[in-house]
Amino acid sequence: MSPSTGAALRMLAATVGAKAVAEIGTGTGVSGIHLLHGMRADGVLTTVDPEPERQQFARQAFRAAGFAGNRARFIPGRALDVLPRLADSGYDLVFCDGDRMECLDYLAESLRLLRPGGLVCFEGVFSDGRTIGPGPQPAEVLRQRELLRTVRESQDLVPSLLPVGDGLLCAVKR
Repeated sequence: MSPSTGAALRMLAATVGAKAVAEIGTGTGVSGIHLLHGMRADGVLTTVDPEPERQQFARQAFRAAGFAGNRARFIPGRALDVLPRLADSGYDLVFCDGDRMECLDYLAESLRLLRPGGLVCFEGVFSDGRTIGPGPQPAEVLRQRELLRTVRESQDLVPSLLPVGDGLLCAVKR
């Protein structure tokens, strides 16, 4: 994750006064640290990743960054298996940085999870410039294009594409 994407996530979490954030794709914890810095002091980050080792690494990174253990909830598993168990309208922000082929499913789950006025964000939507590039593209790029089109055409969302990092697609739920 680029520093500019991290700064944008921190600012967006602060803007919505995020108390409950869901993150799809824990990774090494970099995005989670940015989100936690932007969240309210009593906020909790729920982070989902299929690799428990990554979550353990992120747990250590959060602790090293000064966050108490109760600020993050780690749920191992595939996002599409875990997300249906999370509370409807219980989240202020959902950050999606998981399997690019599942982005449309993440969008559908995010709309269910978000409160009105909540924010969904997708990292890496430029796909290293391939999203707008001509010629044949891999399936994941075609899926990213479909995500961009779906968000743009949705009556339930107010979208914006931020040119930070490899593209940060954000949308507020009406």
